[in-house]
Amino acid sequence: MSRKAFAASDTEWAHHGGEFVRLGDVRLSPATHALNYGTGVFEGIRAYWNESRGTLQVLKLREHYERFEKSCRILQIELPHTIDELCEITLEILRRNAPREDTYIRPLAYKSIESVGVNLRGGSELSIFTVPMGNYVELTGLRCAISSWRRTADNAIPARMKATGSYINTALAVDAAHRAGYDDAIFLTQQGFVSEASAANIFLFRKGGLITPPATADILEGITRDAVMELAEKELGMPTDKRDVGRTELYAADEVFLTGTGFQIAPVTEIDDRKIGTGEMGPVAGRLQELYFAAARGEHPDYTDWTVPVEVVEKARR
Repeated sequence: MSRKAFAASDTEWAHHGGEFVRLGDVRLSPATHALNYGTGVFEGIRAYWNESRGTLQVLKLREHYERFEKSCRILQIELPHTIDELCEITLEILRRNAPREDTYIRPLAYKSIESVGVNLRGGSELSIFTVPMGNYVELTGLRCAISSWRRTADNAIPARMKATGSYINTALAVDAAHRAGYDDAIFLTQQGFVSEASAANIFLFRKGGLITPPATADILEGITRDAVMELAEKELGMPTDKRDVGRTELYAADEVFLTGTGFQIAPVTEIDDRKIGTGEMGPVAGRLQELYFAAARGEHPDYTDWTVPVEVVEKARR
């Protein structure tokens, strides 16, 4: 089962050019620098619908904008707002759109100068919009393949920066995996160690412990990755060993799972046509999934600081 696509609506509210506008009213010139050269950065933030409370629970909102600011700094993009202001703008967009379903928030900052020439000079623009988003991938078991495309090295395109242009690397690997009948691709580094999946960090459970590639393995330092490590240590008494991982360690693992804002916690049950463990979702991934969704929907009392609630007023009453 391939990943799903979720479409934005032109009638929904967004933030662009320093003001709230309808998404369909935003226009960009084809000469926009970021469109020609990939000079933009973005974030992906989830807001989970809590039916019993009538609220959206925005997960790790500040942490995402802190990483967003660092991405902008690396690419010499000037943000027009503080992190606190970005958080409040995002909450106001959600109040205006009032979605009563799980929702994805996309902040995007980019070089907006309309000129031809590869450099990092010129002005910047900020846009924030939302789309409805349920499960991006199957959460009971993915079939993956090691990609023939290597992960872009941090010294070529910084892995710590969520740059729009760097996702060409992802698109090539995902397309090849899908054409071969797999759900997703797993990257190796230039040195041949496991890096991450196409757009998610990777964990394996082996010999009674959790393992994940280190930040030096050309990975994006995932916010969901940090959350999973926190849950594993606090709730399962299982600290995570951050170290280099060989390709065949994945085949020998009892469990493998992917983590990310889009992927959430997605077990991998097969890699390169080899079953992982029993070939079904394992108990560690299953338990972490339960804990994660409880925290993400604001229903776990020990992790209330993970989310910001937004009361949703039906659009007809606004």
